Amino acid sequence: MKFPWWKRGPRFEVPPELVAYEEATRRRPDRKTRCSDLRIVVLDAETSGFQAGIDRMLSLSVLPVLGSRIRVPAMRSWMIYQPDAAVNPATLVHGILPSETAAGRPEAEVLREVAPVLSGAVLVGHHISFDLRMLNAALERNFGMKLRNVAVDTAMMAMSQLEAFHRTGYANQRPPSLEEVCSQLEIDMVERHTAAGDAFTTAQVWLQLLGLQRERTRREVELRDVPQVHY
Repeated sequence: MKFPWWKRGPRFEVPPELVAYEEATRRRPDRKTRCSDLRIVVLDAETSGFQAGIDRMLSLSVLPVLGSRIRVPAMRSWMIYQPDAAVNPATLVHGILPSETAAGRPEAEVLREVAPVLSGAVLVGHHISFDLRMLNAALERNFGMKLRNVAVDTAMMAMSQLEAFHRTGYANQRPPSLEEVCSQLEIDMVERHTAAGDAFTTAQVWLQLLGLQRERTRREVELRDVPQVHY
């Protein structure tokens, strides 16, 4: 069996969970599919820093959303073993200590467990391109492969749906933070700067922004109506 899109070498042994992921995510969903009919997985990662090729994921959470229901019982979260994690400015944000990651799960095992959750799903996150670049780096390190999912950024959605964040034309305009969007939507944030808390909060943002877009357009929101990101 050949997998031409994997940058495999002789050192990579591709486990069955990743083979199944590739098969389930080979085709992208029809852009006219209603968002309410898609299998959405909200994703958030906390990391050792902000350089995908150098830093590592320390924790990861994925949360399925079906229709208008956030499936909290189906949330999966992992602390990831990283032997070289150190106290640094990123630690001051998320509070994950080296002693916690030293007791985490091996990165390859986490990837094997998360693959079935991501299979065939549309991934949603706030500033999700960064999270996906980190996840891609881990997949390349361990299995010589990359993600194939469609991805949607709630920060970009907020810029189109919330007047406070509409594009101004200035080159230095930045997408809004999760705190700023939650303030506009009057959403109480849960356990900020934890993967599980940010995933749950982002799931609420996703549903509210979809609702606002549905009200504005007076029709069901389709995949082609929401901003997809490249990673």
